[in-house]
Amino acid sequence: MTPSPGITFTLEADGQRGRYLAHVDGKPDPGELTFRRTGENRILVDHVGVPQSLRGTGVGVALAHHVVSEARAKGFTIYPQCPFLASQAQKNPDWADVVEPV
Repeated sequence: MTPSPGITFTLEADGQRGRYLAHVDGKPDPGELTFRRTGENRILVDHVGVPQSLRGTGVGVALAHHVVSEARAKGFTIYPQCPFLASQAQKNPDWADVVEPV
């Protein structure tokens, strides 16, 4: 997926937990995707959150695509405990190389 215009992503990680933030130009609050490491090469995504000011902008979908791209680039798999990410995985069967079935 090509990067979404006006969205930049950052990673905050501390030990076994972390989150990807989606910063949108001109908006103070980022969207977030939170995870925890459940193995050396596996994360469990437990939440995708989008503030009210970003609802309907595609930020949640952009976060989902970003974590899949990161998994491919860095060699880890994703268990989608979050219902939103699980539904995105069903819509994108080509993610099966890095997203585990629920």
